[in-house]
Amino acid sequence: MRNIKLTGREATVVRAIGFTEAMAGAEILDYTRMDPEDTTDVLNSLMSAGFVETVPFYDQVEMAEMPVTTFEINPAYVHDLKQALQKR
Repeated sequence: MRNIKLTGREATVVRAIGFTEAMAGAEILDYTRMDPEDTTDVLNSLMSAGFVETVPFYDQVEMAEMPVTTFEINPAYVHDLKQALQKR
């Protein structure tokens, strides 16, 4: 088991994406009500850690592409991320 610690913004984005279905970047922006630049930065950090994936796959997403890109939680981290959110 991995000990994952999420920042407040990371936890908000993970909650927005959820654990069942992929979510478009525009929907994440609506849910989080965060600045698009901040949301893009958080998504990129979650992607670089391997917690979040895009459909289709990107290593990093640009702010202009983010609203139309689909994001999902990496299935390998679902259990660990759920526990990290419960600890908050």
